[in-house]
Amino acid sequence: MVEIKKEFLEQAEKIGRSCEILPGGIEELAQKLQYSKENNKPLRIKLGMDPTRPDLHLGHTVVMRKLREFQKLGHKIVLIVGGATAMIGDPSGKSETRPALTKEQVEENAKTYFEQIAKVLDVTDVEVVNNADWLHNMSFTDLLKLASQVTVAQMMTRDDFAKRYSEGRPISIHEFFYPLMQAYDSVEIDSDIEFGGTDQRFNTLLGRDIQTAYGKKYPQMVILLPLIEGTDGLVKMSKSYPEHCISLTDSANDMFGKIMSIPDTLIVKYYELLTDVENEEVKRVHDALENNSENPRDLKLKLAHIITEEYHGKEMADKAQEAFINVVSNKGIPDDIPEYKLTDDKNILDLLLEANFIQSKGEGKRLIQGGGVKFEGEKISEPSFILNKEGILQAGKRKYLKLVK
Repeated sequence: MVEIKKEFLEQAEKIGRSCEILPGGIEELAQKLQYSKENNKPLRIKLGMDPTRPDLHLGHTVVMRKLREFQKLGHKIVLIVGGATAMIGDPSGKSETRPALTKEQVEENAKTYFEQIAKVLDVTDVEVVNNADWLHNMSFTDLLKLASQVTVAQMMTRDDFAKRYSEGRPISIHEFFYPLMQAYDSVEIDSDIEFGGTDQRFNTLLGRDIQTAYGKKYPQMVILLPLIEGTDGLVKMSKSYPEHCISLTDSANDMFGKIMSIPDTLIVKYYELLTDVENEEVKRVHDALENNSENPRDLKLKLAHIITEEYHGKEMADKAQEAFINVVSNKGIPDDIPEYKLTDDKNILDLLLEANFIQSKGEGKRLIQGGGVKFEGEKISEPSFILNKEGILQAGKRKYLKLVK
């Protein structure tokens, strides 16, 4: 066995922070890094991104930050736009069949991806491919060959499939093809390492099996990252829950304020997964929370500034912090809130939608029910509430509108 040099162990340990590395852990990853360097053969690092929704959020950046580490070491990042797989929809963790997207929807959603990815990765040095280029061209014989590599029993070891089957909920045959298609992507791009969330364990490990079946001597390793919760601290961050999601397209003020709203139980996890602070600092934050030696609010202020600065720059992060302290801590109202001219009676949900404070009336109703909408400091309790006079409307902790006539 070749002795692993210290520099490659250190690289692997840095990349592996908060990760699960399969099958051989940190040491096997270090071996792979060392072999790559000594043979001048950059590793091919795979990440599949199904453009089922147009916007990315901080949850997506957890894996992108790891990709950036590989990129800095000279390895090749291969981003797979799921032009074919998105038309099925990944059933991982889902309790029912996902609706298929059209080719047009996939292309439209993909348009905004790379501008957002550029906030984390050097996109000029990323290989971008679309799995529709090979999956849509497969013959029926090719599909049969691919499908023959996996048994139904193997498929039913997936938690979501097994649970749905035991509960009598339908599983469409085409859903079995999603993990097969994702696995075959690893064959086409000859990946050495595949990234995914912990919900992608089955899909990514299947990629190893399919690569072996198609003749790859050293199949890909798999690096799994924890899923990060949204601002409620309960549900995985997702655009399906916009009220708890921190989007890369959020303004600096919104991003800062949303991070400040996370429960204290998420502070350490956000530091670990969403920043580059050293392990010693993460431990210090953990110990400060455990020992009640530092106000969690101060730890979150620093966290919010670090993350907001990364995506909006120091000047905007400074302003966002100042605005947050003024509005929330000092109970103030921003000086530069937009005005809305009332010409007639206006339903509160219609106004919130028109002001882009909510994405749907359902979201507005939940916000109202949670006491998050106020007019002149008084909570609005009914979605049928009518606004017909001047005053300050507040939605959530950070959004204000001045109504004038």
